[in-house]
Amino acid sequence: MELAEILSYAFSAIKLRKLRAGLTILGIAIGITALVGLLAMTQGFQASVQVQLQRGFATDAVVVTTQNLGFGYQVKDFQMQINDTATINSLDNIKQSVAIIQKGCYAKSGNLTESVNVVGVDFSSYASIYPNSFVAKGGSIPNGPQYADAIIGVRVNDPWKNGTLFTGIDQEFDILYTTRIGFQFINQTLTAKTVALLGEIGGSTLGGPSDYSVYIPLSTAEDFFATNQTSTIIVQLQKSDQNSIEQTSKAIETAFNNEVLVVSSASIFNTIDSVMVRVQMLMTGVIAISLLVAGVGIMNIMIISLMERTKEIGIMKAIGMKDGTVLSVFLSESIIMGLIGTLSGIGFGYLLAFGINQLDLLGGMINSATEGTIMGGIPLYPILTPTNLLSALGFGLAVSIFFGIYPAWRASRLQPVDALRYE
Repeated sequence: MELAEILSYAFSAIKLRKLRAGLTILGIAIGITALVGLLAMTQGFQASVQVQLQRGFATDAVVVTTQNLGFGYQVKDFQMQINDTATINSLDNIKQSVAIIQKGCYAKSGNLTESVNVVGVDFSSYASIYPNSFVAKGGSIPNGPQYADAIIGVRVNDPWKNGTLFTGIDQEFDILYTTRIGFQFINQTLTAKTVALLGEIGGSTLGGPSDYSVYIPLSTAEDFFATNQTSTIIVQLQKSDQNSIEQTSKAIETAFNNEVLVVSSASIFNTIDSVMVRVQMLMTGVIAISLLVAGVGIMNIMIISLMERTKEIGIMKAIGMKDGTVLSVFLSESIIMGLIGTLSGIGFGYLLAFGINQLDLLGGMINSATEGTIMGGIPLYPILTPTNLLSALGFGLAVSIFFGIYPAWRASRLQPVDALRYE
């Protein structure tokens, strides 16, 4: 019996049992859909994180901070001063360091008011550390800014992404800041002038440029917020290989008596990547269980099919069909159901990931959770690699073969006489 005849016979057997075969195929498809959707979303998230970190962090820079980043770092009663940059600059492998002052404020322009992160920084030094992200899309970044000059992030200027702009070049707006002294609340207002609009960045806000920030000169921030304290200093290194980063980071921490945390983009990505790998492994295990259940369904339908077709098998063997051919017929049925379910699951899995992204369900939750935090707003796009496709295909077929081999073997071992007597 040729391969084409075996496959044709297997297809005919499946068609005769459409409902049971369809439910079995559906079980496999659901498992593969979940697997492919998970892989596409997690790999898309990992790729987005890496891109955003590369945009928001300079590869030759580290960030010295006293903030609690959620990486096991304990909050300490310690504040850095702006002039602590002199201490850092005196260490080896330091090209330059820039202190920033950042506060949560409100920005008001006409009838529009929105919550913004106001960052005081030296424009020229900051631009030299982040030459690819702190770049003006409109206007220009001044080397010697005036007191009230401001640079606006793209999401501040177009917060609703519908063309309703907050401000324009050379237009003035108010920065509103509320502080408290004892039981008294003090409202302060800085009338700033927009000199530059940044392009889309999407990167982190831990020191790096952000779409959600307003930038003013450092001296202006010192005066307006009445402070010379800073929680963040960006440090540009002369050598940025992993060994140099580790040595310099340790030297900075030692200089501040281990009261600060030194962070690089690589360390953050490695931490996030480690978490995502664990989540992916956990979810893959859950999905594997569902596929095993689908595999049991294949075994069940094949054994039932064997019982229903015992006389049929006896007749085929009586007219000369070999054991190997009978095994091939039954195994082909299992493989065909597995292949249909797997291919359907791959297609539905990618559509699921794409649909979630289009509806902005998972991406919206991640964006909401990360906006204004260490990661900024992270766009989420599903990624389906050939390796993932082949893995899903191989897994689906492996389950089908594994759970189909026993019923096929039992069918091939039936004796013609016993099979013909079976009721």
